[in-house]
Amino acid sequence: MSAAPVGAAELGPPQPFSFDDLKQKAKALSKEAYVAPPPPDDGDHLKGMTFDTFAQAVYKPEMELWRGVPGAQTVRLFPQGRFYAEPVGIYVIENNAAREVVYSPDYFNMPGDHPLRKLKSAGFAGFRLMSRGGTSDWLAYLGASYFRASDPYDQYGGSARGLAINTGEPEEFPRFTNFWLEPNSSGMTIYALLEGKSVTGAYRMDSRRIEGGQGGALQDIECELYFRAPVHLLGIAPLTGMFWYGENSGSFRGDWRPEVHDCDGLSMWTGRGERIWRPLSNPPRIVTNSFLDENPKGYGLIQRDRNFENYQDDSLFYDRRPSMWVEPLSDWGNGSIKLVQLPTPNETEDNIVAFWNPAQPVEAGSVVNARYRLYWGLDSPPAGDVARIVATRIGLGGLGGRDLDLRHTKPGARKFMIDVEGKTLENEVRGGPQVVVTSSHGTISGVEAFPVIGTKRWRMMFDLGDLNGQAADIRAYLAKDGQALSETWIYQIFP
Repeated sequence: MSAAPVGAAELGPPQPFSFDDLKQKAKALSKEAYVAPPPPDDGDHLKGMTFDTFAQAVYKPEMELWRGVPGAQTVRLFPQGRFYAEPVGIYVIENNAAREVVYSPDYFNMPGDHPLRKLKSAGFAGFRLMSRGGTSDWLAYLGASYFRASDPYDQYGGSARGLAINTGEPEEFPRFTNFWLEPNSSGMTIYALLEGKSVTGAYRMDSRRIEGGQGGALQDIECELYFRAPVHLLGIAPLTGMFWYGENSGSFRGDWRPEVHDCDGLSMWTGRGERIWRPLSNPPRIVTNSFLDENPKGYGLIQRDRNFENYQDDSLFYDRRPSMWVEPLSDWGNGSIKLVQLPTPNETEDNIVAFWNPAQPVEAGSVVNARYRLYWGLDSPPAGDVARIVATRIGLGGLGGRDLDLRHTKPGARKFMIDVEGKTLENEVRGGPQVVVTSSHGTISGVEAFPVIGTKRWRMMFDLGDLNGQAADIRAYLAKDGQALSETWIYQIFP
């Protein structure tokens, strides 16, 4: 699309630009020593900003980029703030030339005594793509290399990142330092330069909304990474979410709401075609799980439970949080899908990270190219010819509810109730499907499979005991005549 950005935005002089140019720039930077961005000379003004103060700086609609251009995607910009103190360069592209958007406080409506008015030098912190009519946004980039979409329910939740480095360890957070925006016939092409202590990178992200059906948003992403230094744990296409507690958290309650999370499971589609569901948890310590694979078909952090009654939150709307699904667009070779879960005492911190970790070691001078599609929507792709896991509940092992005491429970044992739903089970009767379950530790007992009365669901049930203080990795699925009828459910239980 050839359209001049309109509105009152002041633009710098044109400079030639292409994705190949950006790759060469990232490559050249990787051969230089990393220089951390200096703190703002007058950063004390930013330190006093709260989230409410940040929200008081409202971007003026008349300053939107591409405002008034028929069919063009409009863009609004974020100012700096306490948590977004490092400015980024933002450029607009037309006819293969880039022009920088020059910052001015006049872009924003804000009180006369607002901290941003006191800065001697200021800039933009990020940007957002606006919905039709400008009443909300559907894609936003703000802070480090984070970005997120609000489709399909106009509700933000988890985030994606450009790159993850040493997650769960002393972590490095490379950041997008510059963006180049180019509207296209279906949305926006976003180019970004990534810079960090260990890596530089060039990104191209073709972003568009899905019209019709269940809606959502799609981003076709290519990144080329150049490493200044070795990286112990590299995370390609990282996804970040929050899980405080859910139906699998047993008796834990820290709040009046039944569940609080913006994703409830890690969904995986292996290179061999197996569909796996790993319910999330809030562990007692940092836990990293690795799922070895070759050329995975996809993975994602999914909010599968869409029932408002299970959240009861009519302010934050956890039932509307978008799911995130990564589909490789090239062969990724050998590696593993990593799931990192961190303990959290509340809902304010993201504590779940999932990403692809290539098996090939990353050394200084390594170059990594990855292409993938990132889908923001309701769920992972349909599970095809297997039913999907829809609920996981955990309680005391044994025969509960007898004589209102614990005489019929097994000390230390856990009972698992796993609900499954799908076409493969619609015509089955009790005695047909069987539970196939294994555990790395302990003793399994009380294994049953049965339809749940009044629903289309089936339930897998079993107890796990004799753990003797050890954690256990559990694996279960429904099968009949040696054929899997459901996704594979995997879980890690702690003593």
